[in-house]
Amino acid sequence: MFKGHPKGLLAAALSNMGERFGYYIMNAVLVLFLCSKFGLGEETSSIIYSCFYAGIYILALVGGYIADKTQNYKGTIMAGLMVMATGYVLLSIPILATSTNISWLLPLTCLALFIIAFGNGLFKGNLQAIVGQMYDNLEAEAAKQGEEALKAAKDKRDSGFQIFYVFINVGGVIAPFVAPLLREWWLKAHDMLYNAQLPALCHQYQETGVASENLTKLAAESSLQPISDMATFCGDYLQIFNEGIHYSFIASVAAMLISLTIFISTRKRFPTPAKKVAAANVDYTPEERKAAATEIKQRMYALFAVLAIAIFFWFAFHQNGTSLSMFARDFVKSDSVAPEVWQALNPFYVIVLTPVIMWVFGALGRRGKYISTPRKIAIGMAIAGTAYVFLAAYSYFMGYPSATEARAEGVVLSGPWVLLVLYFFLTVAELFISPLGLSFVSKVAPKHMLGLCQGLWLGATAVGNLLLWIGPLIYNAAPIWICWTVFLAVCLISMGIMLGMVKWLERVTNA
Repeated sequence: MFKGHPKGLLAAALSNMGERFGYYIMNAVLVLFLCSKFGLGEETSSIIYSCFYAGIYILALVGGYIADKTQNYKGTIMAGLMVMATGYVLLSIPILATSTNISWLLPLTCLALFIIAFGNGLFKGNLQAIVGQMYDNLEAEAAKQGEEALKAAKDKRDSGFQIFYVFINVGGVIAPFVAPLLREWWLKAHDMLYNAQLPALCHQYQETGVASENLTKLAAESSLQPISDMATFCGDYLQIFNEGIHYSFIASVAAMLISLTIFISTRKRFPTPAKKVAAANVDYTPEERKAAATEIKQRMYALFAVLAIAIFFWFAFHQNGTSLSMFARDFVKSDSVAPEVWQALNPFYVIVLTPVIMWVFGALGRRGKYISTPRKIAIGMAIAGTAYVFLAAYSYFMGYPSATEARAEGVVLSGPWVLLVLYFFLTVAELFISPLGLSFVSKVAPKHMLGLCQGLWLGATAVGNLLLWIGPLIYNAAPIWICWTVFLAVCLISMGIMLGMVKWLERVTNA
């Protein structure tokens, strides 16, 4: 798998595993955690979720600018890991939310999320920039051997980013299990059992003082001790329920420290951009400078064109943390599996499917049939659309109403196989777009703007994340097949636009 790739590739991937571990814990639990801890509605929690994830990617622009300005990519990366660890430490403090402290506790939680996002911004794009630079020398050497060798080297860059992507998702397979397991263990230690519906009912009781029939029933089922006072039970259940999630953030702190240790111990394997830029600093004629400026301008146009497509993909894909997570909770029968655990399907599929996709591309390359990165991205959008075709058709066939009506009236729950199929297609789409998008950015980025351009890719992700609240809004207001049809339309329109630009993108990037 690593034959012909830079020695620092595996070290970079392992260094990124801690960030992915924390990311997947947050991706799995954040919306449901905000609902259970503070009693927030799904729409409000989704807005906070959207802002947090948008912040992660917007702040990558800041991190990229800092690294490009200082030419200290490695130092910026290490600072990012330490800042992220600080944010997770704040989140791990198990303070019970009450009507008297929510005015400062919720802002403190949001501050912790901002600190995590800022640390991620310092870390993520700059590590990707270093990975991209590892392949600059590889392609430079290949160019000396001829056109076919150069095409193979460019294809190697694509596969390198796919390898990078699969290894950083190892932490993502484990992470979604951490919070549910700790939460259920902590509940059992206090003679309680897990029930996803109880937090909302407990918050409702605290607000109204009226115990609904459903609360009385579920409380009796979830308590291993007789309940003498419902107010006491609700307060205790909310405290214990959320403490387990708080403790999962301690695991994120440990993961950050492990990643920091790996990065520091292997940093000599990574290139130093400042030295490379200085070595390449030679005198050019005015004509050469003009031609270079024109080429850079065309490449930046190509970059922004692909970024525009990426916005809509991430808008559709990152519903896995909002409306798709709610779908797993409201419409899927999984008594023995917490809704958050389904988030592990995505990184699991990444690990399993990446070697298959790499083999297919490799086989085509050996036959001289190289598929350009822009074409691969267009194929990815089509596959993402397939995921939503399936879910929309299934939801329509089942006659599913809006989620609001479903929770009030009840529906026939789907089997877990629906999520297995859905995440399969979404993950295949991701493997055609996310790692290859990173590869594309590394190809077109000017060498003095490596960090900033990777930050722009993540910034496009941020814009997509800012739109995530639309999913839960439609999900709760209309028959859910309409929600999935909206995302289908987004994918198909994006695919069409990408296909219309393919030849231009290939020409500009010499792909």
